[in-house]
Amino acid sequence: MTRAVLLDIDGVLTVSWQALPGAAEALDWLRSEGHPVLLVTNTSSRSRRTIAATLTEAGLPVAPDEVLTAVGAARTYLMTHHPGAACFVVNEGSLAEDLEGIELVGPDRAGVVLLGGAGPSVGYPDLNAVFRLAIAGVPVVALHHNTRFQTADGPALDMGAFIPGLEEAARITVPIIGKPAPPLFEAALSALGSDAGHSMMVGDDLAADVVGAQAVGITGVLVRTGKFRPDDLTGDGPRPDHVIDTIADLPDLLRDGRDGKGT
Repeated sequence: MTRAVLLDIDGVLTVSWQALPGAAEALDWLRSEGHPVLLVTNTSSRSRRTIAATLTEAGLPVAPDEVLTAVGAARTYLMTHHPGAACFVVNEGSLAEDLEGIELVGPDRAGVVLLGGAGPSVGYPDLNAVFRLAIAGVPVVALHHNTRFQTADGPALDMGAFIPGLEEAARITVPIIGKPAPPLFEAALSALGSDAGHSMMVGDDLAADVVGAQAVGITGVLVRTGKFRPDDLTGDGPRPDHVIDTIADLPDLLRDGRDGKGT
């Protein structure tokens, strides 16, 4: 059965933007077998165009229209729910290219706040400014609530590690646009012209990638690379439909016909 395949990038295809073993071959196989492929990512440090160029340079040829980011979904959300509002963005890197049509401003003029990814350039002054805007009634939304991401030097804290504290301090709830929230998965299915029952999501983050996809009916596949931890598979919590060691094993999963739920 031909399935649409949604792939996370960081920790699945790459780590620190270097291709993982077997990633290029897996992409080639998926395309040769006619599986529609879309890279679905919460990455906010680079634009969709830059992500495609970076992956291509790393030996993973990808076109910009094969990448769907949470930033693109956030642009639609802001224009729909906060039309005309000037936006204060807190993110590691600029989001301007993928937020075309939205006025980006400092905290003194903000009508809405967008939280992206954490990193060395995101510090206490930024987070404190968001807190003060929030208690003043300015809406705050976030691309994701990932708590960590993997680098070549080890794990690093992401924005999701700080969002609960902001919510508690300001007594607000921050809407999430990207994974694991449904809008990004639904946008991915729409982009591929597929339905959830004939699609799978492959990721290294059990909560954001796998459980998020399963919530909208997509088969969830967890890889033991990137931010995967053995305790993801212990306890009474949610379980993936399938577990593979690396992205290189995905063709075998599909080829062997074991890609249906509960098999």
